[in-house]
Amino acid sequence: MTELAAGLRVVDADSHMTERHDLFTERAPKGYEDKVPRVEVIDGVDMWVVDGHTFGKAGSGGTIDHDGKKHPFRQSQGGSWGIKDVHPAAWDPAQRLVLMDELGIDTQVLYPNSIGIGGQNLWNTVDDPMVAELCVTLYNDAMAEVQEASANRLLPMPIMPAWDVDFCVREAQRCAELGYRGINMTADPQDSGSPDLGDPAWDPLWEVCAGLSLPVHFHIGASQTALSYFGTTYWPSQDDAVKPAIGGASLFQNNSRVLLNSAYSGMFDRHPNLKMVSVESGIGWVPFMLEAMDYELEENAPAHFDKLEKLPSEYFRDNWYATFWFETGRGDLQHLIDQVGEDNIMFETDFPHPTSLHPDPVGIVKDRVATLRPETQRKVMGANAVELYRLT
Repeated sequence: MTELAAGLRVVDADSHMTERHDLFTERAPKGYEDKVPRVEVIDGVDMWVVDGHTFGKAGSGGTIDHDGKKHPFRQSQGGSWGIKDVHPAAWDPAQRLVLMDELGIDTQVLYPNSIGIGGQNLWNTVDDPMVAELCVTLYNDAMAEVQEASANRLLPMPIMPAWDVDFCVREAQRCAELGYRGINMTADPQDSGSPDLGDPAWDPLWEVCAGLSLPVHFHIGASQTALSYFGTTYWPSQDDAVKPAIGGASLFQNNSRVLLNSAYSGMFDRHPNLKMVSVESGIGWVPFMLEAMDYELEENAPAHFDKLEKLPSEYFRDNWYATFWFETGRGDLQHLIDQVGEDNIMFETDFPHPTSLHPDPVGIVKDRVATLRPETQRKVMGANAVELYRLT
């Protein structure tokens, strides 16, 4: 029987919390109850409504039922399921902690569902800037309460108002005061009218995040650009049930765009202590992209290549993390981790989404992870996250 390293502390660097229907309305100031996100029944379906617009179904946000069984996407989250159909741990923080104890998980990092994984569904739907600002602060206040009540076992990542750099700076500072351990940023702020992430206009935010030890997180699918093809560019020959698999696999590569933009922009020369995290993108693509980044820049833009203080690939080593979950069954896992860097990798489960490792995330990866060096096991399964998120 294979055994994991002694004293292993498991930190799940990517899971999701389905938004409760009253998350915004119970905190809305007087006069804004009908403007903030709320759930209304439209044509018999629970729908999220904000500022007079709908922005999606108020569904389950997950595929795990009350008995802990995982269902195919089209039969659950992508079908008729509502919040009452999904396992309560998908939306109830208290139940999430109970489940984490059962699964042997010490801490979880949380991302949104219905509001957009990067929060983009809010500001792309709201017309009134004051309402958009209120939506951001209400969500972040609610998630700060979740973190505090869990004694930092649940670490939600607050959304940033990508349409306004100055507001992002103020909100990041406010979130740090609330105890947050990072921020959740859209991969494409230009979708909201702001400069792209490589533009020096974002330097004030990077300065704050580096100075306050707030790693910046980029979850796959956290922008309209990243999702623009999702659900629209499938081959006619493919069955509808296959479409989520095509979209899901394609999304992983989108985060390589963010890595490229950050490395080539010079932002890490200006902010050497800035940390970024590629979330739910896997790690198998990383070694190739690191090699390609160096080769392509030197071949195509040698003057720019010489201006950077480091090789583009070295910025990943010093400034980036990536998460893995299912990439344990093929090939030499230790070799892959060594290529990426054992200090740059964190474990995730993706609960309660279709590709999550439920119902036994640690057990599913145990045999393969146990083949790793003990120190590698400790780092990728928890120690890297403990250090990054300043856990005790």
